Amino acid sequence: MSRAADIHALSNSQSRASGSDAACPPLGYFQKSQAPLHSLLLLLPLVILYEAGTTYFATDAKHHTEQRILAFQIMQQFFIWFGAKGRYLPACAVCAILLSWHIARRDSWEIDWMTEIGMVFESLFWSLPLIFLDALSSHYIPMIGGHGHWSTMLVMSLGAGVYEELVFRLALFSLLNLLIVDLLRTPHRYAIPLMVLLSGLTFSLYHYWRGAEPFSTHTFVFRTSAGIYFSLLFFWRGFGITSGCHAAYDLIAVTRMIMVGVA
Repeated sequence: MSRAADIHALSNSQSRASGSDAACPPLGYFQKSQAPLHSLLLLLPLVILYEAGTTYFATDAKHHTEQRILAFQIMQQFFIWFGAKGRYLPACAVCAILLSWHIARRDSWEIDWMTEIGMVFESLFWSLPLIFLDALSSHYIPMIGGHGHWSTMLVMSLGAGVYEELVFRLALFSLLNLLIVDLLRTPHRYAIPLMVLLSGLTFSLYHYWRGAEPFSTHTFVFRTSAGIYFSLLFFWRGFGITSGCHAAYDLIAVTRMIMVGVA
């Protein structure tokens, strides 16, 4: 897809620079923060905490059930279609996709920890417009697939940014790019806005799938707007920052809901 192609071009510059230090200037924060390896390092703690939190706070051992992000369940079902089953398969898939992407780009394995710190703060920064829009509403509008105790909601927030962005941005954009650009030969000036809109609509409608919650025009418009916002951010800043922004919004919004509830 176009986003991956743009970053891949930057990666090639890095690879050539490794062969000849004088060939190209070193990459800056803007480029490094879009690299798969740095995205993986940003999201890996969220994946681990989500899995651990699900075990301790979102699992009913008595009834052998556990609450999961709907996007996580979609990924599980996808793997089942191909005969693969496993509790941690979606988590492993996130790591495998980003590592494979990193290897395919031939990026350096050198880690810039200042870039990682910057990505954390940038993710928080890009979540602020959504927090502002949410604050204008009369109540918290969740973008996570599930409800329950506050601890469960916090756990779901950890996984939402990773798995929902993987499904509705990384995977869906790849599919839409294949259909709209490669097959239908739609010019990019029309294809990208169409992909952004379709991704936003699909992301919003997914929250009502299988009667997860009653349809509401108010929540639908907010989530569609959020989906479009995430899509634009994905095109501009890549998968890691977009996932971090999504997770940051959910964590802050759930915390705000808890504080208002306690008050």
